[in-house]
Amino acid sequence: MEIGLIAPPWIAVPPPFYGGTEEVIDNLARGLAGRGHSVRLFTVGTATCPVRRSWLFDGPAHPMGATVPEAAHALAGYDALIGCDVIHDHTVAGPLSWARTAHGPVIVTTNHGEFTPPMREIYARVVPRVAVVAISYSQRAAAPEIPVAAVIPHGIDLDMYTFGPGGGGYVLFVGRMSPDKGAHRAIQLARRMGRRLVIASKMWEIDERRYFDQQVRPLLGPDISLRLRAMPADIVELLRYAEALLNPILWPEPFGLVMAEALACGTPVLAFPYGAAAEIVDDGCTGFLSDDERQLAAAPLASIDRKVCRSAAEQRFSLERMTVDHERLYARLLAERRDPPPNRDRMRIVAVDSNVPTATAASPPHASNVQ
Repeated sequence: MEIGLIAPPWIAVPPPFYGGTEEVIDNLARGLAGRGHSVRLFTVGTATCPVRRSWLFDGPAHPMGATVPEAAHALAGYDALIGCDVIHDHTVAGPLSWARTAHGPVIVTTNHGEFTPPMREIYARVVPRVAVVAISYSQRAAAPEIPVAAVIPHGIDLDMYTFGPGGGGYVLFVGRMSPDKGAHRAIQLARRMGRRLVIASKMWEIDERRYFDQQVRPLLGPDISLRLRAMPADIVELLRYAEALLNPILWPEPFGLVMAEALACGTPVLAFPYGAAAEIVDDGCTGFLSDDERQLAAAPLASIDRKVCRSAAEQRFSLERMTVDHERLYARLLAERRDPPPNRDRMRIVAVDSNVPTATAASPPHASNVQ
């Protein structure tokens, strides 16, 4: 197949620093190319993903999230990729502007964020012209009225996220500087545990700086190490030697890539049980889930076998599994194009088979559309 991927215009693929969506797109592009497909990526000019690339913007567009740059980027992407069999769009604006025809590419879009009411309105309007992919069963359950084509959890490069021995004498928080990600709660949790905490975080936006100044900076002390410009390789090393990853989220996170990355490095996860956390962390086996901070702080980390954590990542969150899931979806959609089923929408509700079980996640105290 000739497969075109449209990345958002905010961060290069792969991301030089922070960028979970862009990391996933890079993995998918390399995985599909490795399976013999012709892959074309529409991204920004600073991208280095080793596939055929094209772009509208020479560098990342600013400000992040602005409607006009994203729309211009997406429209240019469709023009650039029009000859592909499949166009897989990872933007929000792009699918709204594309009407699939019997002779054009099959269009797929992945929702990397929440199915908030506005997002549900968007996806309701693009189906069935565009096939929608969810990234967890928790995320998919939030929009039962949307005919989701497949549930495909993220996969990670297990050759990059290698097994580590722990023993670094610290616990780790990795995430945006955002109240919903919970850096301030990670500090509180680490202190309850009596552990040193390393915070590796992105702090670019005004809201992120405001949150840091108001809720995180007052809590800093000699037991907290702050890393605001950690490279991906630095994050891997931090994960490999961490005693645990702390993920005290307070929003229904659609996936939570860093939890899978931690498991790949053999590092157990302590997380609040919201969003897809229960689909990634096996409570008592690869980490602990609780919305009670005291229970998490008292969790018996010594009972977790780091090799079991690595094995779980290999079985459920590999780049290869994610790639094959997408490959099967594209092939199915192309086959439906040739021979439409009696009820197309009903066919599209069937999820791609993966090893991630359906889980009923707890509801957070409040919801946010921060990704």
